Amino acid sequence: MPNILVDLRATLLGIRAKLGLTQEQLAERLGVSFATINRWEGGTSKPQRTQAEAIAALALEAGVEPGVEDATSAPPRRSRRRAIGAATPTTKPMEQMLWDAACSIRGEKDAAKFKDYLLPLLFLKRLSDVFDDEIARLVEEYGDRRTALEIAESDHSLLRFYLPPEARWAIISGRETLEWPPDERGRPTAPRDIGEHLTRAVRAVVKQNPSLSGVIDVVDFAAERNGERDINPAKLRGVVETFSDPRYRLGLADVQPDFLGRAYEYLLRKFAEGSGQSAGEFFTPTEVGFLMAHILRPRPGEICHDYACGSAGLLIKLQIIARELDPTSRVPLRLSGQELQAESYAVAQMNAIIHDMSVELARGDTMINPKFRDAAGKIRQHDIVVANPMWNQPFAPDIFSNDPFDRFRTAGGITSGKGDWAWLQHTLVCLGEGGRAAVVLDTGAVTRGSGSKNEDRERNIRKWFVDRDLIDGVILLPENLFYNTTAAGVIVVLNKRKPAARKGTITLLNASRHFRKGRPKNYLPEEDIKSLAAVYLKGEAVEGEVAVVTTQQAQEADYNLSPSRWVGQNGSEEVVSIPALMQQLEQLNTQDVGLTGDLLRLLRPLSNVGEAQ
Repeated sequence: MPNILVDLRATLLGIRAKLGLTQEQLAERLGVSFATINRWEGGTSKPQRTQAEAIAALALEAGVEPGVEDATSAPPRRSRRRAIGAATPTTKPMEQMLWDAACSIRGEKDAAKFKDYLLPLLFLKRLSDVFDDEIARLVEEYGDRRTALEIAESDHSLLRFYLPPEARWAIISGRETLEWPPDERGRPTAPRDIGEHLTRAVRAVVKQNPSLSGVIDVVDFAAERNGERDINPAKLRGVVETFSDPRYRLGLADVQPDFLGRAYEYLLRKFAEGSGQSAGEFFTPTEVGFLMAHILRPRPGEICHDYACGSAGLLIKLQIIARELDPTSRVPLRLSGQELQAESYAVAQMNAIIHDMSVELARGDTMINPKFRDAAGKIRQHDIVVANPMWNQPFAPDIFSNDPFDRFRTAGGITSGKGDWAWLQHTLVCLGEGGRAAVVLDTGAVTRGSGSKNEDRERNIRKWFVDRDLIDGVILLPENLFYNTTAAGVIVVLNKRKPAARKGTITLLNASRHFRKGRPKNYLPEEDIKSLAAVYLKGEAVEGEVAVVTTQQAQEADYNLSPSRWVGQNGSEEVVSIPALMQQLEQLNTQDVGLTGDLLRLLRPLSNVGEAQ
């Protein structure tokens, strides 16, 4: 194979010039993303071996000598100069910049209240920086910026998202000026302040990019209440200035999607910490999502779904782990999610784009109106389902007595009271043959009704799942991980086609002690995530941590599937006999008597002094 890495950029430019390809068209030919081509040409990353071989083959087809730029036909080389003093940021400074911007509005205590303002603003900055990168790429092809902008304005398909002049960050920040055209009466139209400017900017972006409707334009930056702005323009200007720091440029050549995505999720987590009960609606702790992804081990091209997707974090982590498991694959996962809340839906859209991932998203109540259906109107089936639905959600059986999708009646019956098992019944319908799922629920979902003399619908549904060998395992998580509760949760893992070694068994992992104290929430240490997934997937008993029970044993326990029922939290501690404990107690009592006598002797002289006074 020719050594294309001698000058990868020259090779790619030569191929595009010879074959008349844009970056997007070249990306399609090579089976990679547009952003990947941009990073290769920008010199910020290199292809894997199989990708390098594909480039070499295409270079041969185009008649381009690898590593040698065709001076007669290739676009002239121009490097995009970074701002003076700029440096590629590391994760911590980027995270701190984002949080400082949030706090600058009205202090750390109230920062989370302004999530709906700051996330679209960060997203707009990302769109603008990427737009500038794409214009710089067109400059390389067509010679100057004015021509590149004219071409972009005449053919928006050359860009991911076209940004009109008023929405470009250089104009918003005041570093460049814009001549605002007068209205039909000749009156000036320039915005009065930064709040009005930003509102007009995001609306202009949506007008040019309808797919961003309800994503970037969810708030009015100039909104007023009782004659006062919700956000003071001076404070908003300070946030714009923070985002304008050249150290924190967010273009394709500055930060890779996974880097910016981590910083973005950091901001979501910080908002969740201050959002009280509503936080769980849009954010599942990052480490829980990665644990679920490592357990499910997604493969290239698999169809993955989250019917309560919030910020789409669980779906994004599936793709991250799929790439980690198979870094040479060019086939992405097919991701889809449904979300009820408009604000969370907008965050999910932004999160996917910032991570440079394609996620098909829909809004609506999944239980009443699941949006992802096949041509016959049935619920679409998937290879993988992940979800963290609302725990202990009230469930009205009368509403679903004639469920059009028949999710409940034939899968153990219709539950009453709490809807945890209704979510698992819905999950099952979403799974295709051989499908697998990981769903986060309240710990009570795996125990309620067991041992009761009365008939219990939740227990009956658990029985139905166990008897059909659909439950692969249950993982007990530590307490105080989730942002809307201090209670521990469980991950229920389903598998419609268990491996032979796991048939007829349920793996129960007690991970309740694998945490570190945090403020305000505990967290799973990053180094424990892979080891927990590995011990779960191995499916062998580990004293004090893992129990593997048969369906017969589960039946004898009246379908109590709590890992703490089968794996003692103190299982690794030494068990002491009653006589030994009595002996230790007698020794402690003797020591106590002796210490008390010593203390009385020391205090007696002081008592005599007090009487003399």
